[in-house]
Amino acid sequence: MSVDFWSGKRVLVTGGAGLIGSATVWALNQRGCEEIVVCDLLGTSEKWRNLVPLRFADYLEGDALLPRLESGALGKFDVIFHLGACSATTERDSSYLMRNNYELTRDLAAWALRHSARFVYASSAATFGDGLNGMNDWQDADYLHSLRPLNAYGYSKHLFDLHALSTGWLSRIIGLKYFNVYGPNEDHKGDMRSVVHKAFAQVRDEGVIRLFKSYRDDYPDGGQQRDFLYVKDAVAMTLHLAETADASGLYNIGSGEAHTWLDLANALFAAFGREPNVEFIEMPESLRAKYQYFTQADTTKLRASGYKRRATPLGDAVADYVQNYLMHDRRLGDE
Repeated sequence: MSVDFWSGKRVLVTGGAGLIGSATVWALNQRGCEEIVVCDLLGTSEKWRNLVPLRFADYLEGDALLPRLESGALGKFDVIFHLGACSATTERDSSYLMRNNYELTRDLAAWALRHSARFVYASSAATFGDGLNGMNDWQDADYLHSLRPLNAYGYSKHLFDLHALSTGWLSRIIGLKYFNVYGPNEDHKGDMRSVVHKAFAQVRDEGVIRLFKSYRDDYPDGGQQRDFLYVKDAVAMTLHLAETADASGLYNIGSGEAHTWLDLANALFAAFGREPNVEFIEMPESLRAKYQYFTQADTTKLRASGYKRRATPLGDAVADYVQNYLMHDRRLGDE
């Protein structure tokens, strides 16, 4: 924990009321940093509750951000964590995704570079598509152009990665390809909540977890695999890279291990002290062609940057989430 690095730093966190954003503010608070401006679009959601336990200097709504930056009203920032985006993989309004995820990121990165602010932005493992071309954080143009995202959200993130590469920005900024992040402060995400959060109520109220069937012969029901990453690990990796002076470019942010949905279900039942009881249900037709059956982060580059901590084992992370947060309706910072 590099407390000295954050001493006196002024930080902007977009998406600061969201899952990774609010966890980033929480982790900064643990490092003694409170000179933080939080930016988000709260709307009618309950994600404002994620901000209540946190300490920060100011808040503003997302549509005010660029005008106030350009006018100088917000002053200078040492570090910008651009974690705000529409992360719905089922979002069909591609124009909205381009404005919100691509154009805003492009304009904010340009401002950060003009004003010598360290710029760390959220890309996504969704940029890899079905993974047939690998899930690597290479900055090779041919490799990046070979990726085929399966949905408009993934493409909006991929397009900025390509833009940052073509402009040379990737040598000066950091892009984080987050894998399946879950943990406290995600209850506002609706259908984009993790299976842990969705299944928590199923186990508590009905004693069962319902998972999608597999539609590929090489994956049994429940055998589909994901790189599940606890949000506390995700922000530890994020802050490590922000603190590392020679870190730049794209980085996979994952555990480096793939677990099945059954592994996750079993961990959730264990957190309740119950025997597993899993039912398999049909996947909606609209999702079948866009479903990722396997994700696993290659974290070689992250490790080479000096990050040494092992990701929290799946069972331990799920137990912490369930027993210390979900069972008590707590947020990060309520500890």
